[in-house]
Amino acid sequence: MSFIHIHRAVAFQFITIIWSRSHDIVGQLPPLPVSGLSYFCYCSVNQRSVTKVEMKTPFKNHLHLLFLFSVLLLILTNHPSEAEAETKVAAILSRFQQYLQINTAQPTPQYQQSAEFLISQAKLIGLEFQSIEFVPNKPLILLKWPGSDPTLPSILLNSHTDVVPVEQDKWVHHPFGAHLDSHGNIFARGSQDMKCVGMQYLEAIRRLKSSGFVPLRSVYLSFVPDEEIGGHDGAEKFADSDIFNSMNVGIVLDEGLASPGENYRTFYAERCPWWLVIKATGAPGHGAKLYDNSAMENLLKSIESVRRFRASQFDMVKAGLKAEGEVISVNMVFLKAGTPSPTGFVMNLQPSEAEAGFDIRVPPTADPESLERRIAEEWAPVSRNMTFQLGQFKQRGSIHDESGRPVLTKTDSSNPWWNLLEEAVRKANGKLSKPEIFPASTDARYFRQLGLPAIGFSPMANTPILLHDHNEFLNQDEYLKGIHIYESIIKAYASYTSNGSTKDEL
Repeated sequence: MSFIHIHRAVAFQFITIIWSRSHDIVGQLPPLPVSGLSYFCYCSVNQRSVTKVEMKTPFKNHLHLLFLFSVLLLILTNHPSEAEAETKVAAILSRFQQYLQINTAQPTPQYQQSAEFLISQAKLIGLEFQSIEFVPNKPLILLKWPGSDPTLPSILLNSHTDVVPVEQDKWVHHPFGAHLDSHGNIFARGSQDMKCVGMQYLEAIRRLKSSGFVPLRSVYLSFVPDEEIGGHDGAEKFADSDIFNSMNVGIVLDEGLASPGENYRTFYAERCPWWLVIKATGAPGHGAKLYDNSAMENLLKSIESVRRFRASQFDMVKAGLKAEGEVISVNMVFLKAGTPSPTGFVMNLQPSEAEAGFDIRVPPTADPESLERRIAEEWAPVSRNMTFQLGQFKQRGSIHDESGRPVLTKTDSSNPWWNLLEEAVRKANGKLSKPEIFPASTDARYFRQLGLPAIGFSPMANTPILLHDHNEFLNQDEYLKGIHIYESIIKAYASYTSNGSTKDEL
């Protein structure tokens, strides 16, 4: 319920109480001459209306006068409040569109423009801010809403500023135009992943500050670069910095996924990326010659072995035995072979080298040693002149934290942060589905690896999953609901009094 709706509801209750009390008193008084005056008012309160108020007594009684004044006040403020609400909504959507219109697509994100916009918003809201560059020209924007008790562990609301590239000709609207169509859908790269969440943090805090709420715990907002290319120059360096250590973070919220259903999705862990490159070598030969152990033949045998493993994992998902985030996924992302020529490739020459790249995602429940043995013995055996590299593109993450425990966050009664999230979403009229392992990877892994609880949550219900897809969009109503959800969560987290005894209970 918005502030305006609350205001009207309170006014309506007030009028009802006054009217009731006035009749109680009038009923005990001698009959008074009827003035013949009738007073009519029309007003809307949460889709219910008071269609007629008829006074049969003169307003010599002070309670009657007070009642009439209240009715008049409600009538006068009713329509301006609706107009004011529409103006506020338009401003909220406009700020979201402005952020989306900044082209932060890899590989050349406009980070400086993004930083300037975020700092301007921090100034308007009244938040402390700083721009940090662990790597030149890659600013990390850190905002702070100081709490009244700085000794308590703080709250970190993390989001990334970069987005993935686009194929502009495949979009119905410009991917950085933030077009709002007649159905209320806002089309833009980053509308789901994840500029929506970053702006929902800001709008929720804007509302809380306007309401006079003062947080007990300090609330930090981090807008980090390069998540879409691994986060090594952003969240990874941030989590390993003295700045982060001084923040005394107790809980981290990061991105989740849209939900096609009515329930919001939450994520307590994620699959770790292993980017694998397999290389095969062999003697070159004429394109017409048949012989064993050519580079292409050996590589194709490896690709077939990988395909069979992929199918076995996917079959468990199809059968409903496991969720997508609970299996090891393997997808081939590139194939490189052949001898280039001015017109393409030399067609009568078998190459001496061939490579294939695979994106592997490993859940924290998997056995990494077993997977490495499979790669070395089945997918790239030395006996077939094969070699392999894991992490060639800096993407071989650990599935265990600093203490050797699986990198996951508890989602039961032992974790008060989870309990607070569930209750806050419920109070905001939202519903959560069963917690999941995120099928891909996010910056949250860098915080979980420190032993900190981190929950992935993007409040987008009734929304198709379109991150990294053409025509990515988010409906304005879902975006606005998400602000209300985060307002409830931030208020609950920032008001939590316990200091806790473990990192999951800070």
